[in-house]
Amino acid sequence: MLRLWRSKRSATAIPTSQIPAATQQAAMTDRFEEVITSPGRLRELHNLPSYRASNKVIDHIDDICRRFIAACPFVMVASRGADGRLDLSPKGDPPGFVAVLDKKTLAIPDRLGNNRLDTFENLLAQPDIGLFFMIPGNGDTLRASGKGHIVRDGALQNRLAVNGKAPNLVLVVSVDEAFMHCPKCMVRSRLWKQDQWPDRTNVPSLAEAVVAHGALTEPIGEIQAIIDNDGATRLY
Repeated sequence: MLRLWRSKRSATAIPTSQIPAATQQAAMTDRFEEVITSPGRLRELHNLPSYRASNKVIDHIDDICRRFIAACPFVMVASRGADGRLDLSPKGDPPGFVAVLDKKTLAIPDRLGNNRLDTFENLLAQPDIGLFFMIPGNGDTLRASGKGHIVRDGALQNRLAVNGKAPNLVLVVSVDEAFMHCPKCMVRSRLWKQDQWPDRTNVPSLAEAVVAHGALTEPIGEIQAIIDNDGATRLY
């Protein structure tokens, strides 16, 4: 059976992080009226944050964060690879699937996927990690960051099992900071208002993208069938 996975990053592509800053700056300056390059100029254009916004960050998972995570079925995980590029990976499971081991430690089960292991490979090179927790229908969000660790531990893996199937690996996060985020982005986007969702008639599917971006010869319908079967039979 054809396995779906994206090819690894092109070995011939030059990451933006490897392009001299002066070259990048010149390209941006030629294109736009102004490119902000200093904290001073940035602050000329914005007011200082209120004391409430400035003081909302904590260095651990308290009861407020714990209760939020307990109701959360979805988190986005940000990591950086050895080449300097950023990755953002979505993770989802029943609410509370992210375990709070203690006030400084979170555990996220790694479920079946495409075996690219982008986040884990990134963590082997750069341990910094960011988390963005979202709850459907809820405007407020939770952000956390720290260091990521790839763990195998029988007791922990069994604790995170679903349908009797334990994850092969667990992402353990040592928390450095955490804070709640305001709901303005949800209000502006109307993200949870179904009657105001956009028309998806022309939205491309994953199958269409896999065929086009991977230059595959298989028809889109065949790839879609594989994706559908994967979602039905390989969740855990």
